[in-house]
Amino acid sequence: MATATEDRPPAVGAGADDAAAAVRRSRSLLLTGLTVSLLLLVVVVVLSIGIGTKNLSPATVWDSLLHGGDSEADLIVRGLRVPRTLAGLMVGAALGLAGSLMQALSRNPLADPGILGVNAGAACAVVLGIAFFGITQLDEYVWFALLGAALATVVVYLLGSTGRGGASPVRLVLAGAAVTAVLTGVISAVVLTNGIAFNGFRSWTVGSLQHVDSSVVASVTPFLLAGFVLAMFLGPSLNTIALGDQLAAALGARVGRVRVTGIVATTLLCGAATAVAGPIAFIGLVVPHAVRAFTGPDHRWILPFSMVAGAVLVLVSDVVGRLVLWPSELEVSVVTAVLGAPVFVVIVRRRRLAQL
Repeated sequence: MATATEDRPPAVGAGADDAAAAVRRSRSLLLTGLTVSLLLLVVVVVLSIGIGTKNLSPATVWDSLLHGGDSEADLIVRGLRVPRTLAGLMVGAALGLAGSLMQALSRNPLADPGILGVNAGAACAVVLGIAFFGITQLDEYVWFALLGAALATVVVYLLGSTGRGGASPVRLVLAGAAVTAVLTGVISAVVLTNGIAFNGFRSWTVGSLQHVDSSVVASVTPFLLAGFVLAMFLGPSLNTIALGDQLAAALGARVGRVRVTGIVATTLLCGAATAVAGPIAFIGLVVPHAVRAFTGPDHRWILPFSMVAGAVLVLVSDVVGRLVLWPSELEVSVVTAVLGAPVFVVIVRRRRLAQL
């Protein structure tokens, strides 16, 4: 006859050990995935530096990178391709990270970096700068774009926080849509009545990395680094906010501070990225969904994966744009739209949009 001891259920510790083992396996899988993504990013960086409208051998590219000089190959590699690749890295990482932040803060799976009027504010400021202040260079666009993005964000937040209850995801989204509509009208009015603004804005608004140089990269780097640092510290808080504002506050999260910090980070990231390359679509919308399909809902993993995936997607799109019409080029924003739209449709059809 079995004893009482033999009839007892397994110890509670056994279940805890199994859960801990599952967590370790999941973490190991995510670390492996992140490592593979980083290796893929390295491969894409090499392709971005090695491929262009001017056919250069790998040996020539390598020699130019190591030694430099005044030859045509050295000027192409070190003066054009390297800054362009660095810009693609930063713009892609910024837009991917900003998209994840916006979807988490608004709890809206269809949100992208333009939802708070950030892109429209940057574009409007650039148009006004071209029309009334005579700016003509990309490194001058940066300051106007950042100022416009910041002002638009402040206006949206003030509008979204008025009334009872303060700022909420729905109010911020509605305020962002309204501000975007107004700024888009201002842009249209200026470019249709000012030929100089129309010509300057037309070349910038396409969304391209073709004319980026080292001075532009240097101008936006501090703002992007600040945005990256702010965003990466928000992962645990975003997980709490996903439960709802009231429950998050009950658990000790400072919802208002987290939302303001996230909006500041998004402004820095989107403003700087838009200043460098113009508006590039689908990165902030598609990348977070693709990442969540692998990482799950944990923003401590979503944020770094989104940075890497966004950089990979922008650089791949830029390389494809150099090849499809060789020896001419296709702008990166056109390629991201062509590649991003089908990917997003596949994601939507294969799985339900994640509830944030």
